[in-house]
Amino acid sequence: MPARMPARRPACMAVRMPVRRFAATAAATVLAAGPAALAGAGPAHATEDHGRASAVVLRTGLDVSLLNKSVNVPLTVSLNDVQAPRSAEKTALTATLDGVDGGQPFTVLGAEVARSSAKVSAKKAEGSVNLAHAKVHVPGLPLLSLIEIEQVSAKAVCVAGEKPVATANPLGAVTVLGKKTTVTAGGPTEVKVPGVGEVRLDLASTRTTSRTAAATALQLKVSINPLKLNVAEVEGTITLAEATCEAPDAPDAPASADPVEPATEVKPQGAPEEANLAETGGSSATPYVAAGAVALLAAGGGAVVLARRKRG
Repeated sequence: MPARMPARRPACMAVRMPVRRFAATAAATVLAAGPAALAGAGPAHATEDHGRASAVVLRTGLDVSLLNKSVNVPLTVSLNDVQAPRSAEKTALTATLDGVDGGQPFTVLGAEVARSSAKVSAKKAEGSVNLAHAKVHVPGLPLLSLIEIEQVSAKAVCVAGEKPVATANPLGAVTVLGKKTTVTAGGPTEVKVPGVGEVRLDLASTRTTSRTAAATALQLKVSINPLKLNVAEVEGTITLAEATCEAPDAPDAPASADPVEPATEVKPQGAPEEANLAETGGSSATPYVAAGAVALLAAGGGAVVLARRKRG
């Protein structure tokens, strides 16, 4: 009696189980990867920035040369130089330089009012300076003031989302090397005194960008050589009343009061779409279930095509 041959399975049966496993695996992968993909594509939040502000009553950058420039001594000092949030009201600044005035301290600036302030908040950064009845001295001129001013002020205000504002106002008379001087905003003013030296004054300089502002009441470029004795030649710059600011990050713009209908071909995305799903009874998992169904359908379609090829 001939041996019974085992029945041959149709080709479609031979591939059915692997395809089912593949489809189930694909669906599980989509469902598992969905939340992770959403988390990776979430919005980035910038670090909160409260802006910056600074203010200084006086700053010097002078090079003092002694004995025919055989000795160079820098004079770099500042008065009431503050960074936000701080304020200062010191009214005198003294300095000591070896070889000048016998090594005794001398007054660089003396004033009745010398106030600087720097403030910051989540919405605004502001620097301001007020200086009144002030005298500035440099080495080599112990009795003659480099400059005397009645009042100067500088202010820089940076508000989040608004154009920064910088103002500088020298008020009253200005005396340079003993000479009363009319300072104009049209350009620099030069004062020359024979046997003493020369000073160039830049008045009320302001600078602004989209987020920053800076104001300087007076900028002096100094070249002093008293009686040309080469005992104390002084060159460099002096800044009086300077304020700066940088605006904080602007808050998110508020929604428009007038609703605007979106174009018909544009579909809501992100959070609004999830809200719509909740209103219609769906949940945040619905997109992932749908994605799994699509994966199953694709896998099933592939199995049918493969089975037909095997039959052929």
